[in-house]
Amino acid sequence: MAGGPDASPGLDEAPATGAGPTLEAALEAILLVVDEPVAEVTLAQVLERPTHEVSAALRSLAAEYTAAGRGFDLREVAGGWRFYTRADCAQLVERFVRDGQQTRLTQAALETLAVVAYRQPVSRARVAAVRGVNSDGVMRTLVARGLVEEAGTDPESQAVLYRTSSYFLERLGLRDLSELPELAPFLPDDLENLEETTK
Repeated sequence: MAGGPDASPGLDEAPATGAGPTLEAALEAILLVVDEPVAEVTLAQVLERPTHEVSAALRSLAAEYTAAGRGFDLREVAGGWRFYTRADCAQLVERFVRDGQQTRLTQAALETLAVVAYRQPVSRARVAAVRGVNSDGVMRTLVARGLVEEAGTDPESQAVLYRTSSYFLERLGLRDLSELPELAPFLPDDLENLEETTK
């Protein structure tokens, strides 16, 4: 017999009666099928477990994968948890997924995305003023790819405002916008004059 009367399952173990998977196994199964990060509270509700238990189990799994040097890791990004391939496997995965086709953003798209990320919410006209060229086509591409989304309208000009999406955070592996790198080291010394010329 698996256990006597004094044996009791731990918090993360399934009961000896075979009533179901462990908390870790259940989390792994769910996270394998998601296509966007899932919040701890959502996982707790689905698994009918306290949020603090789910949080502890997720952090334990993440540490376990890292310690074992697995080809994937479990990360907390954009307000939730999701599996990602490990950075040192990126070239192999990219070669497999890409199959010879480039899917990277153009320089113009990267510039536009940076302006939106650091200036949001921002209008197309303001993005164009900062970049010095019309950015309408690039903005449409970023919206179509789900990296940028509408964020209402400017009360004065009625122009549509844009911001980065949760998918943007997910793709960059960020919890929130506060984790964006500081721009100060990359800005010119005469920033005030530059600001005036772009207004």
